[in-house]
Amino acid sequence: MENSVLIIRHVVHEPAGTLEDALKRAGIYYHYLDLFDHLPERLDFERLSGMVVMGGPMNVDQIDKYPFLAAEVPWIQEVLARHLPLLGICLGSQLLAKACGAKVYPNRLKEIGWYPLELTTAGIADPLFRDGDPRPTVFQWHGDTFELPRGAVHLAQSPQCRHQAFRVGQNAYGLQFHLEMTAEMIDDWLAKPENCEELDRLHYIDPHLIRGRTPAELPALQAWASIVFDRFAEWCRKQTTA
Repeated sequence: MENSVLIIRHVVHEPAGTLEDALKRAGIYYHYLDLFDHLPERLDFERLSGMVVMGGPMNVDQIDKYPFLAAEVPWIQEVLARHLPLLGICLGSQLLAKACGAKVYPNRLKEIGWYPLELTTAGIADPLFRDGDPRPTVFQWHGDTFELPRGAVHLAQSPQCRHQAFRVGQNAYGLQFHLEMTAEMIDDWLAKPENCEELDRLHYIDPHLIRGRTPAELPALQAWASIVFDRFAEWCRKQTTA
């Protein structure tokens, strides 16, 4: 069997979205590990060409309620030790930060919907991010944030949340924002009963405004995502053929 990219999913409604399209364009096999359904005793790291750790509503320290969170940290550390391409999105970025010894804690406010982002000088020149808009608008859905891991490169920030993206080593990335979104995913998230309950408690967030902005904001997000994800997929492809 050919090596493949492992996509770790914590809840069924948070798939890899447009990242799947990039992996398909690169001719890369990928498969999901749905931790809400099954927690394996071990991973076959020898068969991996990369790893993607998706988002979820849980906090990285809710191990009693979500035992798989305890398993993910050493998995991420092993991937880092093997220098495999790794992408952590939202919760995945927080787990990457934790795996690198950094603190994860509540942000001063929750970011849900469309928010401006600013790439740092390092982010503008970064191999994954370069050639994109240095001030993109991205989709967010998070309440936690993290300290920057020691030795990590700070790539993006926003007024509401300073640490929006970082790189560890050459090809391991944490993205606090959701670059993978499709229109269908946004509609699905906004319609989930548990998400509706959360939004009802946050009076400063209007789901109608989020829906209204999506047709204008999504094309630019997906254009940047195509650049970023195609490059990540190429790194994974090189691992497959090495």
